[in-house]
Amino acid sequence: MPRTRPVLLAPHLAVPFAVLLLASLAAALVVLPRGGADGGVLLAGYAGCWALYAVAVTVLRRVPARAVVPLVLAGAVAVTLTGLAAAPRTSTDSFRYAWDGRVQAAGTSPYDHAPADPELAGLRDRWLFPEGGACASGKDLVPLADGGCTRINRPAVHTVYPPAAEGWFLLVHGLSPGDVRHKALQTGGALLALAVTGLLVLVTRGRGDPWRAALWAWCPAVPVEAVNNAHADVLGVLFSVAALIVVARRRVTGGVLLGLAIGAKMLPAVLLPGALSGARRPSAVLRVLGPAVVTVGALYLPYVLLSRGSVLGYLGGYAQEEGYDDASAGGRYLLLRLFLPDAWALPAVALAMTAVALTVWWRGDPERPWRGALLTTGVAFLLMTPGYSWYALLLVALVALDGRWEWLGVALAGAVAYLVGGDAATAAYGTAALVVLGAARVRSRGRNRNRPRAPGGDTETGLPAPPLEVPRKR
Repeated sequence: MPRTRPVLLAPHLAVPFAVLLLASLAAALVVLPRGGADGGVLLAGYAGCWALYAVAVTVLRRVPARAVVPLVLAGAVAVTLTGLAAAPRTSTDSFRYAWDGRVQAAGTSPYDHAPADPELAGLRDRWLFPEGGACASGKDLVPLADGGCTRINRPAVHTVYPPAAEGWFLLVHGLSPGDVRHKALQTGGALLALAVTGLLVLVTRGRGDPWRAALWAWCPAVPVEAVNNAHADVLGVLFSVAALIVVARRRVTGGVLLGLAIGAKMLPAVLLPGALSGARRPSAVLRVLGPAVVTVGALYLPYVLLSRGSVLGYLGGYAQEEGYDDASAGGRYLLLRLFLPDAWALPAVALAMTAVALTVWWRGDPERPWRGALLTTGVAFLLMTPGYSWYALLLVALVALDGRWEWLGVALAGAVAYLVGGDAATAAYGTAALVVLGAARVRSRGRNRNRPRAPGGDTETGLPAPPLEVPRKR
């Protein structure tokens, strides 16, 4: 007789239980930004939110089909809006966004001047540039060489953000009422996050698995990083999801959207092998790459014409500061450095990523380009071990598209690296890697066990079936 799985939760109880879990998650997320300043305390609260999220998504699998989409959307709104409950808690990047928008509105290129430049002193206000004495007692304030004080991090360097992100900062500034401060960018981040949810619901509903949209919509990283900290990464996520949804049918459109994603945040460039999955003809490759390159160039062109200096800004200095060019200088390549000399880490990453990218491009599923994109992005995170938790917003969205939940551990490891760092970051990324490998092993064994066979051969491989062994009589 076939085995039956025990029913742990009756379907008629699943909806109220899921609502209760979502309410608890929303309450925890509202309280989280008001916690102590200690990274360990914040991480403990954040981990608790992730635990509630995991249980809520699990319960969602038991919800009757007709209630899944309304519950996903309602939960998305409740969870996303919690990010508006407080000022940015764990990042000051949005202050630079606000400044870049203000500078552009004044007709100046954000790539030409650092915030501390005296030439822009006329644009300063008491919100971004409080009185000099505030730096002595205020949190996350940076003193200026002229005796002033600012909330903007790295005020002595030019902006690092690419042109689509700069366009977003200008748009938010232009649409915002006066003295709105951080709320404008947070509200914009909430709208972008909900737009990503809408796209995910559309595509997953069409495939018959709309519950997967909750992997993004209910994830604690979304209200914390996309809304509360208002990171522009969510703009790149929106374009990336749209690109991967359409690229299999409309390669040129997919290429343009991917170019917009790269123009918002450089990280989505890692999606290119996934977007090219199975595209072996040169013409098919060029229909994606060409529009992507042209779009990035078109985004940069107005800033090239407006700027007196390099439009790359602080990008090179940022990569050096974070230790991406020298493994011994920072907390990058944590897992590789357990087994390899520091000097070998960067070549090892280049070799491994080239192998993964070529494999995804040549053997990837063209009908599911997000699968290869998730693999290349996840492997890049495990190899490079970034120390900023908001980078993983892209990874969370790819998990929602594909459904391979085990990669979420990599996103949580990024939070550990950001809030605590040190050996805890190495352990977190190592654990995440083991979970991914273990899940891949289980999935592989499941596919082999369920592979159909015909009497004359293996229907999956076309190889002859192995001969049956007849037990001998003893």
